[in-house]
Amino acid sequence: MPHLRTAPTLVEDVFESVQKRNPHEPEFQQAVHEVLESIAPVLEEHPQFEGAGILERIVEPERQIMFRVPWVDDTGRLQVNRGYRVQFSSVLGPYKGGLRFHPSVNLSIIKFLGFEQIFKNALTGQGIGGAKGGSDFDPHGRSDAEVMRFCQSFMSELYRHLGEHTDVPAGDIGVGAREIGYLFGQYRKITNRHESGMFTGKGVQWGGAEVRTEATGYGAVFFVEAMLAVHGETLAGRRVGVSGSGNVALYAMEKARQLGALPVTASDSSGYVVDDAGIDLGLLREIKEVRRGRIAEYVEHRTSARFVPGERPWNVPMDVAIPSATQNELDAADAEALIANGVRAVAEGANMPSTPEAVAAFQDAGVLFGPGKAVNAGGVATSALEMSQNASRQRWNFPDSERRLHEIMLGVHDASFEAARRYGHEGDYVVGANCAGFERVAHAMLAQGVI
Repeated sequence: MPHLRTAPTLVEDVFESVQKRNPHEPEFQQAVHEVLESIAPVLEEHPQFEGAGILERIVEPERQIMFRVPWVDDTGRLQVNRGYRVQFSSVLGPYKGGLRFHPSVNLSIIKFLGFEQIFKNALTGQGIGGAKGGSDFDPHGRSDAEVMRFCQSFMSELYRHLGEHTDVPAGDIGVGAREIGYLFGQYRKITNRHESGMFTGKGVQWGGAEVRTEATGYGAVFFVEAMLAVHGETLAGRRVGVSGSGNVALYAMEKARQLGALPVTASDSSGYVVDDAGIDLGLLREIKEVRRGRIAEYVEHRTSARFVPGERPWNVPMDVAIPSATQNELDAADAEALIANGVRAVAEGANMPSTPEAVAAFQDAGVLFGPGKAVNAGGVATSALEMSQNASRQRWNFPDSERRLHEIMLGVHDASFEAARRYGHEGDYVVGANCAGFERVAHAMLAQGVI
């Protein structure tokens, strides 16, 4: 019988291998390290995972796709972008994860997002695998015709790797209803099949699910509500600080307000606004979704607000912080500022928005901290509900869909909380979410053999 390594040694060996094989991918390495350092208790309880090479396999994508995306802009000039789809794990179901269109997109970011997606999707309990994709194309400032031509070129290559039983993409940063419509239309034309369930985040009029637009933001607030409830607390009367001004941020603020809290900040790449009277969501939507303007325009209409250029909102006093913009946007200095101002809970609305140093500071200070793979699982959870509706040719109403989302997010919270308690880290949602998600994936991998 081969000698089994101790859990810490196994984790160290696997992470060193990841570093050597992926030397220029810091975001991916960070995501892998965050998971591996949490799951030693699971490995100690299940030594059979080492013999089956679970860790060695789970950190290596099942398939990585990179391709050229040529398209012609409105001036007639040829443009070339790079497309990606990293299909990480299909052991629990078809690959599921969004597409991101943003200049910052590279292989490291797509792999980090895809790796996180494995465990996030597992936590929902809905039978979906993990993947992510996208391009370094920037839709900002492009005409509808340019976005359409890019999407059609992108899908002309990617379509061959997709399908409702194979890989089901959705939207992410830079991919909203407009982009999803163009992508799905090209897939339908090429394949001559109307597979509604092969793309989620669609318009409600043609197969989309109610609450899908709101789901990630609503889900994040439901998770905060559950974390506070463990301690007999509520959101009512709390000041909530949110970064970003996209769907996640907008609907986190909306749900927080519905639950009696006061959202006071919003941001974009140019800076942030703070409104002590509470963010006017109608005005913010008008600026960002209709005018496609900058956040600074907000203060032109609100005497209670001020704009701070080039900064993030973490120096503003708040009881609950929901970073909802992008990865590593909240560092150790930001964490110390939030702690000094008495923050009670931090919930990651975006994917990995807090640096490891910031997470450690929150946990050391006793701040309730919800990691992204648990907190922002509402988006993919509702995507899976959309897949179910498409498969059965049904359509659920908004209240019913929101109720199901709420139930799923409570399940994600409870699974994370219980796993943390069971493995001796009660209250540590990072450990809990990683252990709970990893357990579900690892047992399925063990059952299905070495593939």
